[in-house]
Amino acid sequence: MPKKSKLEVIAKGKCPRCHQGDMFAYGPFQYTKFLTMHEECPNCRLRYELEPGFFYGGAMYFSYAISVALFITIFVVLNVAFGNPPLYVYVTVVVVVNLLVFPLIFRYSRILYLHIFGGVRYDPKRDS
Repeated sequence: MPKKSKLEVIAKGKCPRCHQGDMFAYGPFQYTKFLTMHEECPNCRLRYELEPGFFYGGAMYFSYAISVALFITIFVVLNVAFGNPPLYVYVTVVVVVNLLVFPLIFRYSRILYLHIFGGVRYDPKRDS
């Protein structure tokens, strides 16, 4: 099986060690279950929460950064497309868009944090 790129593994939400197992049990838009994360990789048995509270601190920084980037993007798009609309338009659009993409923000903040700061490296022997 050809080796997947790190970007592809992150985009698909796969395990950082084997690049095969899913990190989350359900899809991002199953709104009642999108928070459900596997405790360990179904393929290589890597425990995802490396220590108690592993995701609470670090993943929140990623979540904040993604939200700020989203806010700035919305601000620029509204300014360019609608020529500085009233404040309530900004607030409404930001709130609605954040609610719609919250499952993706939650998911990718955890995925990025584990891949970048989890200290777990790809092990080709576990890629089966």
